[in-house]
Amino acid sequence: MFQNSIGELAALGTALCWTMIGIVFERAGKKVGSLAVGYIRLVIGFLFISTYALFTRGMFLPLDASSSNWIWLSISGFIGFFLGDMFLFQSYLEVGVRVSCLIMALSPPITAILGFIFLNEKLSGLSILGMIITILGVAIVIMSKDDVEHKVKINHPIKGLTYAFLGSIGQALGLILSKIGMGDYDVIAATQIRIIAGFIGFNLLFIIMKKFKDIKVALKNKEAMLDITFGAFFGPFVGVVLSLISIKYTSTGVASTISSITPITIIPFSIFILKEKIKPKEIIGAFVTVIGVAILFLQ
Repeated sequence: MFQNSIGELAALGTALCWTMIGIVFERAGKKVGSLAVGYIRLVIGFLFISTYALFTRGMFLPLDASSSNWIWLSISGFIGFFLGDMFLFQSYLEVGVRVSCLIMALSPPITAILGFIFLNEKLSGLSILGMIITILGVAIVIMSKDDVEHKVKINHPIKGLTYAFLGSIGQALGLILSKIGMGDYDVIAATQIRIIAGFIGFNLLFIIMKKFKDIKVALKNKEAMLDITFGAFFGPFVGVVLSLISIKYTSTGVASTISSITPITIIPFSIFILKEKIKPKEIIGAFVTVIGVAILFLQ
């Protein structure tokens, strides 16, 4: 039974990885800042995944990549691992990891739309229905009715929601560009290139903003470094490997759907670890969002 379900279990493991790294990165970000977290976790994550590549591919660096691989995957990494994650990590501090994960569930619909525009991928009526349901689920959580003025209002900081939305766009666009640039190239090596590009992006930002002193401060914070190392291990490394296993042993639709259930898996962590008070409508909204993503993929 285990062998027959290995793909689904790997996808579930992927979702749990995304859940855990969100919590530890939020916690670390509150101690040392979101930019320092984003920078350091790329360095540590690269070391983990490069060591894995050395044993599985015989190469520590992606030296066999073509110029086309480097160009497109670098753009993808700059947008996804730098810009997208920079906004996402800041949203953790503004609205919390639970709401950020919910907004990030908009990434699959955005990816589908971008795939339709740039890759001529099909967008069926069922896909559009899935998108609408996903958006509805998000709206249930972030919006409420004012009992006094009887108007619909957004009950979370606009800035934080905007950061999370920009993060979801970055992830979606990064995936599309990865698909263009990767072709039949090794996924682990492709991830290495994306991380390198993200790292270069952070370095340019830190040079412009003169923020390298923040890195020194973060490196001295043992609790933050423990969280960042944990997140780097289960994010760019374990999460990526599990996602590859899930795609190998089950359909892409099933794998993508299961790995996108973070708005649900984050709920018990938010209650018991982050000590958040969650309203019933927020739980309902999370389930509706995941149902929408499932309809989008499982057609």
